[in-house]
Amino acid sequence: MDTTIQQDEKRPLIEPAEEIDLDEPTGCGACAPCNPRKRLHRYLILCIMCFLSFGSYFCYDNPAALQDDMTKDLTLKESEFMSLYMWYSWPNVILCFFGGFLIDRVLGVRLGAIIFSSFVTVGQVIFSVGALFDLVWLMDVGRFVFGIGGESLAVAQNTYAVRWFQGKELNMVFGLQLSFSRIGSTVNMNIMGIFYDMFTVNNPGYKGLGLTLLIVGGTSCLISLACAFALSYFDRRAEKILKNRKTSEEIVNLKDVKDFPLTMWLMTIICVAYYVTVFPFIALGLLFFENKFNFKPNDAHSVNSIVYIISAAASPIFGICVDKFGRNIYWIIIGISVTLGCHAVMGFTFLNPYVAMSFMGIAYSILASALWPLVSLVIPEHQLGTAYGVMQAIQNLGLALISYIAGLIVDSKGYLLLEIFFLVWLCIALVAAIMLYLVDAAKGGRLNLSAKERMAKN
Repeated sequence: MDTTIQQDEKRPLIEPAEEIDLDEPTGCGACAPCNPRKRLHRYLILCIMCFLSFGSYFCYDNPAALQDDMTKDLTLKESEFMSLYMWYSWPNVILCFFGGFLIDRVLGVRLGAIIFSSFVTVGQVIFSVGALFDLVWLMDVGRFVFGIGGESLAVAQNTYAVRWFQGKELNMVFGLQLSFSRIGSTVNMNIMGIFYDMFTVNNPGYKGLGLTLLIVGGTSCLISLACAFALSYFDRRAEKILKNRKTSEEIVNLKDVKDFPLTMWLMTIICVAYYVTVFPFIALGLLFFENKFNFKPNDAHSVNSIVYIISAAASPIFGICVDKFGRNIYWIIIGISVTLGCHAVMGFTFLNPYVAMSFMGIAYSILASALWPLVSLVIPEHQLGTAYGVMQAIQNLGLALISYIAGLIVDSKGYLLLEIFFLVWLCIALVAAIMLYLVDAAKGGRLNLSAKERMAKN
């Protein structure tokens, strides 16, 4: 085989135009918006990629946005309410891992994204119908089906990101994707109550609740499904134009997981221990701010959504900062430390929670922008779907258990013990981050290089 062709096969799917030796496409494909070698085309694809999981994140926190109404209309205890999050997370303890493997080995990222987005849509419909007929068990089933697709869809999105943006832009891309996911959560927090009030005028109680979840939530899922089909088309088109081929060494086996490095498992511990202090807290946040700080429901909604609002704006900014300066592990340690301080302030003082929640949004953006791209530095590209699947599977095991335990703690002991519980998890995350730094330093410090040092080594 010709040496040039062998080199072409080993290149990423998308590279800057000046680094590609293949002939330029002709016709419409030659213009910048249509040419997959051009930066403008990649950024257009990034826009579609960001909306891929919009519906999933919008609907994930539907219960949090309607906590007061849902517990009243369906007569739920806090532990029963939190079980809606538990049922979302349980399938991902296993299926998220296999979803990543299926993306790498069986389905491919294009078909995988379509299938998982379809599960999200169907799950939201079942969840909505359960609310419409006051069938809590059917709502649990809907969240289970929704969960089958939700986290695996995030794995597909991460795989798309690395496939199109491997290199110096990756931190920014992860930050922007996180920003759009948080926009989905923020929009959910701020409009679901409005639509609930509209639908319950003629359909009071659980019927109005079900219609709100079905029409508003279902529409957002359909938008994401359309993006999955669009990405499949453009990715296939780019592959044909760039004439990429997979080599025989890109075969994935489940047994590869046991060979993942220690740094990968430390990242996973950080991911689990940190995220269980954010999402379950926001899910319970409305009543926390109403009970402890005597906030009115509208004010509680506002402060509870601040983390998502701040991270929507800050995530791409911090992604660019991490791209520019490097030192990912330092950023991770800063993010964990700031979040620890925020929970301590809200748990042990009566200071206005707007400040603490704002800093938590900044810290969350910092950690996510710095943590997730590190996986691509320690895991080969053809195993990334499996790696992200493993990471999110273990994360969802933590979320499933912690969400339910958090509900039980609130029912029996109150919010002070809940905050102490979250502080313990953040300390675990901080210890894991310090260990990640030490283990990486012993191996040459690759994960904590500055941007200039990383570019020089590449």
